[in-house]
Amino acid sequence: MDATHTNHHIHHESQPQVTQKERVDLDANLPDLSRRVIFAITFGFLGINMGFSLQSSQMSRIFQSIGANPNTLGFFFIFPPLMGMIVQPLIGKYSDRTWNRFGRRMPYLLFGAPVAALVLLMLPPFTGSLGFGYGSVAAMVFAAFAVCFMDLFNNICMQPFRMIVGDMVNNKQKNFAWSWQQIFFNGGGILASLLPFVFALLGMHNTAKRGVVPNTVIWAYVVAAAVLFITSMWTVFNVKEYDPKTYAKYHGIDPAANTQSVSLWHLLKTAPKSFYEICLVQFFSWVGVMYVWTYTTGTLAKNVWGTSNPTSAGFQAAGNWYGVLTAILSIAGICWGFLYSKSKANARKQWYALGLGLGSLGLILVSFAHNQMLTIIAFILFGIAYFTIHTIPFTLLTSSLNGENEGAYMGLFNIGICLPQIIASLLSFVIFPMTGKSQPMMMLIAGISLAIGALCVHHIHEGVAKK
Repeated sequence: MDATHTNHHIHHESQPQVTQKERVDLDANLPDLSRRVIFAITFGFLGINMGFSLQSSQMSRIFQSIGANPNTLGFFFIFPPLMGMIVQPLIGKYSDRTWNRFGRRMPYLLFGAPVAALVLLMLPPFTGSLGFGYGSVAAMVFAAFAVCFMDLFNNICMQPFRMIVGDMVNNKQKNFAWSWQQIFFNGGGILASLLPFVFALLGMHNTAKRGVVPNTVIWAYVVAAAVLFITSMWTVFNVKEYDPKTYAKYHGIDPAANTQSVSLWHLLKTAPKSFYEICLVQFFSWVGVMYVWTYTTGTLAKNVWGTSNPTSAGFQAAGNWYGVLTAILSIAGICWGFLYSKSKANARKQWYALGLGLGSLGLILVSFAHNQMLTIIAFILFGIAYFTIHTIPFTLLTSSLNGENEGAYMGLFNIGICLPQIIASLLSFVIFPMTGKSQPMMMLIAGISLAIGALCVHHIHEGVAKK
């Protein structure tokens, strides 16, 4: 149905490529924004990534603590990317055409942030406290649904923050805006990941009875919910989006493009070549990331603490240490980001391949490391890759878009992030038994996957779409 409403200036062939200079000219109409506005646009990523970081660093620990079999961990990690794959293209498509008193992207954030905060409070940390029983079907089902809803609303919150940079920030200020967004993103990761470790240092119980998640994890989620709500509302009430006519004037597009509906399928068919080339790299990148999220706690517990028992103090200590390592990777990402911000535009692919290659070395190292110092070095290397995966693909993609349907394309691009995670989770049911149920071997496979992604970078044709 949407395809019948496609406006006249959208063609069926792939978008042609032009030079970076032409892209600068296209962005020239957008005014400079004050640092206060850019701060408000990007600040919400602090809270958004607290939720995602707790998911990545604590979800495996939580599910194993309430009785999940390590053989089935991949099943639970299917739900978050599935939610993202469904939600983000729809948020992008419909917010491209949403204009009301609250703005274009802000209505989705105004609705999503409070619900996301509430869902964080009902997540798996509290599952064991509801009396379902260790390893019970009811506990697993409740936890799985909680994860689905958490990721659903976290994605609803995250997408507006990404899209508004393209809507309001000109080319001259984009490096600054994306840098601040990544600083807040990594800052949220550092804060969330360290909370269980800090709470334990302050004397909070880091172990609990069988089937119950420790208080250190529960209170980390409570703090994350509060920060997510506060930072998101800061953005909602401090950012005034452009009205339809102003947006069209600044972006040099037909004002009718703000109202005409275009099918997602049509956009996929007319996407620039680089869209799919970057998605290929993203496939191998996110297979690796998914296995890091799933198997790091078990790998650390086995290699460093010598245990596979989720109820042991050693396993819970490994869970806290993974939180510390997640903070370390975020700090490494910030430092690498300052270096990357000084690089030349024509060197993006080299930085992309280098970042993935260093991350590959880090994951291979952690799969064999038997002391904490080596895991620190490994996660510094992986932190470089993690920054790279979250930054350079979006830079390469947006340099190939012409300003129309940008939100929809950003949402569709998220399929290239989410689908690999789902495939990786499904493959784990085959691969994990083949490794002898070895979580360290799964980390080795994650490192190999990043290495393949690094090799695929060289086939990306970066370019800008001309109107």
